[in-house]
Amino acid sequence: MAPSFDHLREEDLDEEDFDVDEVDISDLREKYEVQLEQGYDTFVVIDNLPTVNEDQKPKLIKVLLKKLNTVGRTREDLIYMPMGDDGKSLSFAFVEFSSPAEAAAAVRQLDYFPLDKKHTLRVNKLTDIDRYGREGRIDEEYTPPEIPPFEEKEHLRSFMADPSGRGRDQFVMYRGDTVGVFWNNEKDQPENIVDRQQWTETFVQWSPLGTYLTSVHAQGVQLWGGASWARLRRFPHPFVNLVAFSPNEKYLVTWSNRPISIPETGHPALTLDDDGKNYVIWDIDTAKPLRSFAQQDVQATEEQLAAKKPPRAPWPAFKWSADDKYVARLNQGTSISVYELPKMNLLDKTAIKLEGVMDFEWAPASPRRDGVKEYEQLFCFWTPEIGSNPARVGLMSIPSKQIVRSLNLFSVSDAKLHWQSDASYICVKVDRHSKSKKSLATTLEIFRVKEKGVPVEVVDTIKDTVINFAWEPKGDRFVIITTTEPVGATAVPPKTAVSFFCPEKVKGNAVGNFKHLRTLEKKNHNAIYWSPKGRFVVLATIANTQSSDLDFFDLDFEGEKPEAEKDLTACLQVMNTADHYGVTDVEWDPSGRYVATWASAWKHSMENGYHLYDFRGELLREEPIEKFKQWAWRPRPPTLLTKEEQKQIRKNLREYSRVFEREDEERISSADVAVVAARRRMLEEFFAWRESQEEELIDERAALGLPEDPVAELLEKTKPVEVAADGSAKEQIVEEVMEEVLEETEEIVN
Repeated sequence: MAPSFDHLREEDLDEEDFDVDEVDISDLREKYEVQLEQGYDTFVVIDNLPTVNEDQKPKLIKVLLKKLNTVGRTREDLIYMPMGDDGKSLSFAFVEFSSPAEAAAAVRQLDYFPLDKKHTLRVNKLTDIDRYGREGRIDEEYTPPEIPPFEEKEHLRSFMADPSGRGRDQFVMYRGDTVGVFWNNEKDQPENIVDRQQWTETFVQWSPLGTYLTSVHAQGVQLWGGASWARLRRFPHPFVNLVAFSPNEKYLVTWSNRPISIPETGHPALTLDDDGKNYVIWDIDTAKPLRSFAQQDVQATEEQLAAKKPPRAPWPAFKWSADDKYVARLNQGTSISVYELPKMNLLDKTAIKLEGVMDFEWAPASPRRDGVKEYEQLFCFWTPEIGSNPARVGLMSIPSKQIVRSLNLFSVSDAKLHWQSDASYICVKVDRHSKSKKSLATTLEIFRVKEKGVPVEVVDTIKDTVINFAWEPKGDRFVIITTTEPVGATAVPPKTAVSFFCPEKVKGNAVGNFKHLRTLEKKNHNAIYWSPKGRFVVLATIANTQSSDLDFFDLDFEGEKPEAEKDLTACLQVMNTADHYGVTDVEWDPSGRYVATWASAWKHSMENGYHLYDFRGELLREEPIEKFKQWAWRPRPPTLLTKEEQKQIRKNLREYSRVFEREDEERISSADVAVVAARRRMLEEFFAWRESQEEELIDERAALGLPEDPVAELLEKTKPVEVAADGSAKEQIVEEVMEEVLEETEEIVN
């Protein structure tokens, strides 16, 4: 409100004393003047629009409105599309939303949105122009950009080309405060590639295809790779606890148990929209966040956090489809939220409501169901019994959200979902309770995903509780571990039995019903580790102070019997048994040739270190290392060979074997030659050193006036002198033979 001067009398106002032009009232104007709102944070600029004329303009605005109203509220009169002198649009438009939050959502969700095959929208805030201008990034006069000279970057998969030509695999070891990457040399000492102190603060982790090595710090996550092991990406998520990659290494999820707090000075990557969130999903190529989420409930156990290592289930909280196009999150008991990448918008703007849903798992490969030609991704979910409604297992197709198969179950205590690696099967391990709820038994419900109608086979011959289940990779066999004792934490680990199952032989390419192959009783095993190539499996007893057994099995053992007498049972053989005291982890290398076992200091401090075995269970190396924490084989990307080429290689495997055996022999012989050469070199060095010392000794004796060879001079003095006929002295050599009887025995011979 402006000040009033009505109380002043007219006679009190003298023109000489009160000149309006000379009075400074800027402070009053600043205090009382009404300021009009001039904020532009509700405006966005849309670039890369199609060029249209005046007649086509309303149609384009209508199309834009339909998409813009999915992220906020705007109207046709709030879209301004400038036109050029030629009557055509200038390929950009200004849009006003009802709030700054809606404008920010438009930038986040519509930037890089493909409007059609030729036009991809670019959406930015209008206020960005002022911000960049204030920072001196925009010049009044255009200057062409300087194009830096091309610099060839390191190949991120150079590790696939082993310089030795032997196809070795790499692995990383974390011991003490040191992280090192090594080449595997079988029985010989591993060849160190890089070794760094304080490379990580908690744990290291390979990306799924082996491209990146992840280090975790209080400031965030860093990715390393290439031949020089340089830092490639940085994701500044403060106090990050856990990380997870998408299957094709396009995206990364980071989680911290501390909510994000954005300081007043700002954050290098995150914004105020991310404040208070726990999860962040990042684009790995750009190292920019796509979206952040608040924490519903902690998905990692206290033991996993204390161990400071990547945990197993129930982490990760966000699960990816096989092709990285979708990521989903469980809202336990209510729904599943499926998001589309890279925009991270909710599929069809709504979560998939499934009352009571407990868990779900994406198919690990893109399915090719019989009779279905359209693109789809599958996930399997289960819901418990609610009231009089039975428990249910379902297969859902995305993006259609159609349930392609469902199964009702009764008396269910728990269920676990196990996909086969090719998505040909999914086994639902169902723990059923008796009427009194005092005992448990397990049935296996196996969905044949790629067969018409997705039939379900029930394996109900199991009378005990299944505590572990594992499919053969790229195969159709599986192994289970059962026990008759109560499941849970006990002072004495329960006795277990191991059972092998495989499909029956049928005519043609069809797969028969699964049948029980063999059961091994009175075991202590609690873990199953299949070779990534199938056929071989290790049964282990881990994290057990009383037992640490390792059994190596071959499920395709050929034996010596004629082919006609062979059966499936004869093909199952124990190749070897081993014992690694205190073993906590087991992992196969990606080639399926070697198995590493280690005792981690994260779980106990007794005899930490690692053992290395070949696939037959022969111990190649063992090395005790104080404060040994982690071992991880470097994954390899999928082969580029077609199935026909792989089949041809298997057919001619014996020819390749001869070449490999010859190379091994040459390598061993060359190693022997190298040893001999090294010894010869050492002997030559010794002779050279001795000669130099003798020369120095001669020079010193000459300087002191001593004879050059005192021994020769002494012998010369002690020699007897023989006088010749002419009276001259003559040298005489005297030889003296001495004999000594050491022992004498007498024996009477008849």
